[in-house]
Amino acid sequence: MSVANRAPLTALDQVNPVTRIAAAVIVSLPLLLTLDWVSGATMVVIVLVGALALGFGPAFIAKRVWPVLALAPFAGVNMALYGKPGGTVHVDWFLVHVTDNSLRLAVAVMLRVLALGMPAILLFTGIDPTDLADGLAQVWRLPARFVLGALAGFRLVSRFVDDWRSLALARRARGLGDTGTVRRWATMAFAMLVIAIRRGSKLATAMEARGFGTAARTWARPSRVGRPDLVLVVACLVAVTAALVAAVSAGTFWAVWS
Repeated sequence: MSVANRAPLTALDQVNPVTRIAAAVIVSLPLLLTLDWVSGATMVVIVLVGALALGFGPAFIAKRVWPVLALAPFAGVNMALYGKPGGTVHVDWFLVHVTDNSLRLAVAVMLRVLALGMPAILLFTGIDPTDLADGLAQVWRLPARFVLGALAGFRLVSRFVDDWRSLALARRARGLGDTGTVRRWATMAFAMLVIAIRRGSKLATAMEARGFGTAARTWARPSRVGRPDLVLVVACLVAVTAALVAAVSAGTFWAVWS
C-alpha cells in the first residue's frame, strides 16, 4: 500500500476490530427508527466532529466518504419524486408527485444515507484482516474453521486486480484485446471465475493438509477488549441518543412504522 493511500494513525488503532463492527451496528440500528432530518443532521455533525477528534484529517475523510456523498442525492431525488405525498403540491405529473412531505422525506433520506454510511466507512478504515480474524475467533467465539476460511478468502481478493491486469496483458499480447469491449470483458470474467475456482480448491486442500479446522486451535496473537473499546461503544450510544433526543425535542421525530 502506498503512503498516499495508507490510513492515518488514529485513536481507533487501539480498538479491537470486532468492537468497531459493534459500534457500526449501534450507530445504524437506532437511526432506522425515524426518518426525520434533524436526527440525521445531528448524527452527521457528530460523526464529522468525532472523526476529526480521532485523528482523521479533512482531506482523508473527503477521500473516503465521497462515494456516499455522490450517492446520497440520487436517493433524495427518488424520494422527492415518488415519496409519500402530503401538504402543498408542487409538481403533479403521472407518477411524479412533488409535495412538501416528499421534499422533507428527500432531505431526511439524504442525511440518513450520510449518517449511516460515513461512520461505517470510517470505522472500518485501517482494519487489519488478521486482527479482525483474531477478534472474531477469540472475542466473539466464532468457529475457527469459518474465521480462517474467511480470512484466506479475503487475502485472495487483493490478487484479483493483479490477475485481471495480467490476463488483459496476456490477451493483448495474443492480439485478442484490441476490439470487442463487451465480448472481451465477458471472456475475461469467465476466465477469472475459472482461476478463482481453481485457486480456491488448491487453498482448501492446502489448509486441510495443514490441519486447519480439524482440532482445537491456539492463536499466536491474543485479541482482547479494554478501555478504548468501552469508550468507543459508550460514545456511539451517546451519539445515537443525542440524535434521537434532538429529533424528539424539535418535534420532527417520524417513526418508520407510522
